[in-house]
Amino acid sequence: MVEKVWTNESDDGVLSGAKNGSERLEMFVVSNDEDNELNYNRTRNFTDIDHDSVQNSEFQGDVHEGKVKRALKPRHISMIALGGTIGTGLFVGIASPLSYAGPVGALIAYIFMGSIVYFVTQSLGEMATFIPVTSSITVFSNRFLSPAFGVANGYMYWFNWAITYAVELSVIGQIIQYWTDAVPVAAWIAIFWVFITLANFFPVRFYGEVEFWVASLKVVAIVGYLLYALIIVCGGSKQGPIGFRYWRNPGPWGNGILNSDGTPVYKNVGKSRFLGWVASLINASFTYQGTELVGITAGEAANPRKTVPRAINKVFFRILFFYILSLFFVGLLVPYNDESLNKTNTVIASSPFVISIQHAGTKALPDIFNAVVLVTIISAANSNVYVGSRVLFSLAHTGIAPRRFGYVTRYGVPYLGVLTTAMLGLLAFLVVNANANNAFNWLINISTLAGLCAWLFISLSHIRFMQCLKQRGISRNDLPFKSKLMPWGAYYAAFWVFVIIFVQGFQAFTPTFDVAAFFTNYISLMLLAVVFIGAQIFYRCRFINRLEDIDIDSDRREIDALIWEDDEPTTLWGKFWTAVA
Repeated sequence: MVEKVWTNESDDGVLSGAKNGSERLEMFVVSNDEDNELNYNRTRNFTDIDHDSVQNSEFQGDVHEGKVKRALKPRHISMIALGGTIGTGLFVGIASPLSYAGPVGALIAYIFMGSIVYFVTQSLGEMATFIPVTSSITVFSNRFLSPAFGVANGYMYWFNWAITYAVELSVIGQIIQYWTDAVPVAAWIAIFWVFITLANFFPVRFYGEVEFWVASLKVVAIVGYLLYALIIVCGGSKQGPIGFRYWRNPGPWGNGILNSDGTPVYKNVGKSRFLGWVASLINASFTYQGTELVGITAGEAANPRKTVPRAINKVFFRILFFYILSLFFVGLLVPYNDESLNKTNTVIASSPFVISIQHAGTKALPDIFNAVVLVTIISAANSNVYVGSRVLFSLAHTGIAPRRFGYVTRYGVPYLGVLTTAMLGLLAFLVVNANANNAFNWLINISTLAGLCAWLFISLSHIRFMQCLKQRGISRNDLPFKSKLMPWGAYYAAFWVFVIIFVQGFQAFTPTFDVAAFFTNYISLMLLAVVFIGAQIFYRCRFINRLEDIDIDSDRREIDALIWEDDEPTTLWGKFWTAVA
């Protein structure tokens, strides 16, 4: 049902034209009967609009330069923020921290990184709620820092998710090899590359719905595993009561850094274990990456002023429940010196989740859990392409990327961004050799450092954002969402992320300098520096924008003019999923 005055309205409730001359579009209500995703009152002024040009540019034909659609519901936003973080990093990646730092050391590393992630998401939430724009992470660094920082952060953030797509693809075939190796890993990579790439050409509402249900499966699987692990720890398997057995023997602090033959790299055991803990931080960072996805989806969220704060406020509980508790129980059930943690033929064989179930001797459950891992990895890979394409779309609309990346299909999908992001996913074929685990860790290092740089830019942008508000006499108490413990939380996150970025590659320098390890650990930082210097020369801009030059109005006024109808669920089923999400 559409009630309108002085408007031309397309069937799906999107403004498609206006009359010539200066006109006022009076208040109207749009109701999309198909999915009830866009409901609002709007008052806008349109001046000097050419009727033919507007008619020919918006939703005419299959491809055009336009906007993505606000078709993601509140439960979609919340579950995407959750589902994008639960994948390879949690189910597979925690094997290395457990081996390096032991159950206690790894737990401390994840709690420490969790505190950083919490403040990063709080910073992003305040900005993305105030200015809800697609790929806000890259937009904010351009506005609040400088155009050069915006270019560097934008391309590196896209690079991060494109490489992460390769990581997820590289794991899919190895997960299937848990059951059979009749089909080569390379074939599985090719099959799922085509499948996932094509899936990203569907309208965003389908993406949101699929991610919602897959994320729901992840939640059920982790909750089920935590209950299962509690039973096993208390003596519900052939192993008898386990308790804190493995914290006492072999111990709480891990192997430290080992040579390829299994001997310690450093003779000083204390030094080796401390550096092992430092090494575990990079894996913890990779596991947490994706918590900032809500900043990407803000531009496609219906009622972002309401949905984004909800998703941000629940990050703390997600970190505590899904990551910290999972690692706690895995550390109780798998000793850090378990040989399976360091298998190099296939990464899924070293998943502590699967290892703990195998040790308990529960029949069929390892296969079931492996199937759950397979579905979640496919889902995570799908999110990688989605995020990468939206980042390129945003860069095109800010003039940083070629204009064609801003072209979308009639369903609002930035098709060229999907294809470009997918092409880097072909790096997954690097694992098709005798040492898949090393290639997997190589890709993780490249991806994670690029993601850490994005976290740094989020915190720095928020510091400048708060300074800008103060300079203009705007109270943070009047914002749609006010982040907690600021500005100290932003300074805390920025400082520690900066430190981790530079110290995470210490293994390249000690005990001897390793050229290959150096490039593996710092290639993302090198690319960031090259892009930043190139952008600085091209734009000839200030190193940091002056406060009075910062734009806090673009992409905000349109949202301020909208009055969104209350979309609170009325059914018991709807209320249940809202609470879960």
